[in-house]
Amino acid sequence: MIAITLPDGSVKQYNKGTTPMDVAKSISEGLARNVISASFNNETVESSTPLATDGSLVLYTWSNDEGKKAFWHSSAHILAQALEQLYPGIKLTIGPAIEKGFYYDVDFGDISFSEKDLKAVEVKMLEIARGKHEFSLRESSKADALNYYKTQGNQYKVELIEGLDDGTITFCDH
Repeated sequence: MIAITLPDGSVKQYNKGTTPMDVAKSISEGLARNVISASFNNETVESSTPLATDGSLVLYTWSNDEGKKAFWHSSAHILAQALEQLYPGIKLTIGPAIEKGFYYDVDFGDISFSEKDLKAVEVKMLEIARGKHEFSLRESSKADALNYYKTQGNQYKVELIEGLDDGTITFCDH
């Protein structure tokens, strides 16, 4: 068993491997439906991350800045996926969450893109989002990340990764 401390100071016992979503469901189904991400021992984790040790857990919803940031970060990934499906061969650069939303910088190369294309992007994003795919972060070595983007021919990501330290690179899969 592991002891999970909640923000109100209460401590509950759970089986090792319990996820933040399991904890949310044990509190209330309504809370579980609204959980976007979590923090365990002050480290951001996915709601599906198995918890293996005692620690402090905070569950984030749209009511929290952290929840909004996680939602917008995931939305940026959905935007990137939609753009890659609609415009094969584009080169993604960065797509962060920002104070009131998100964006993704993209090199469309010779592909023409204008405001009239936004509706198709929105429709594709909704299609992807309705697929209810799991989002998971995974760490990558610098060498593996560089190899991946060099193979893709994405000089923007290569340039960004070259400036990072090993052990700080993550991919978001969904």
